[in-house]
Amino acid sequence: MIRLENINKSFAEQKVLHDISLTFESGKTNLIIGQSGSGKTVLLKSIVGLHGVDSGTILYNDRNFTAMTMKQKKEVRKEIGMVFQGGALFDSMTVEQNVLFPLNMFSNLNEKEKLNRANFCLERVNIKDFNQLFPSEISGGMQKRVAIARAIALNPKYLFCDEPNSGLDPVTAILIDNLIQEITKEYNITTIINTHDMNSVMEIGEKIVFINKGQKAWEGSHEEIFDTGNKAVNDFVFASELFKKIKKIS
Repeated sequence: MIRLENINKSFAEQKVLHDISLTFESGKTNLIIGQSGSGKTVLLKSIVGLHGVDSGTILYNDRNFTAMTMKQKKEVRKEIGMVFQGGALFDSMTVEQNVLFPLNMFSNLNEKEKLNRANFCLERVNIKDFNQLFPSEISGGMQKRVAIARAIALNPKYLFCDEPNSGLDPVTAILIDNLIQEITKEYNITTIINTHDMNSVMEIGEKIVFINKGQKAWEGSHEEIFDTGNKAVNDFVFASELFKKIKKIS
């Protein structure tokens, strides 16, 4: 579980996050949504510690992350997996080497154990027989799967995904969504996904947080999002013609 209490963040004179309090539960896919410039990416980076907050508290299973020293934060980061927008694989490394990277950096396993773990993670995301290929030699969807394999290599308690479906076709995007949700439940991970993809919201949005102008404007599940009276949420959700039609049918 990750809990935020009264988080505020500014850059120079511009206040980006306004007094945000939230709880993200383990074993659930927690989605942060909002328009471009709403502050959702800053919020995600603040939770991970890539941005320091001006005030408020971030707790990882009741451990005060904001009050930790850099050394203490480094220990917590060993429990974190990241799936970056675009996958962010190392182009000069093979598929296998990409997954081995965090194991080489942070684990105490021997070479055979690290290789076994890397292969296990690749098999878990349905990647087989591509270990010696480079990212440029596999499809975008496969690259995202390798990125997920790398993110879970250290058996994280917390998984952060920044626009994991960016650049993918709708069918592949759904497969990636389902894979993230399966892994979240299987390993009881606290998963937080930053997305603007309404298909992801409807497929795996067990908890959805809508950020509007740096404030928490709404939270609920994908079952509840169609029934909210929040105008900002409705404007975002029903921006596409597809979801306008869904609203009319429902």
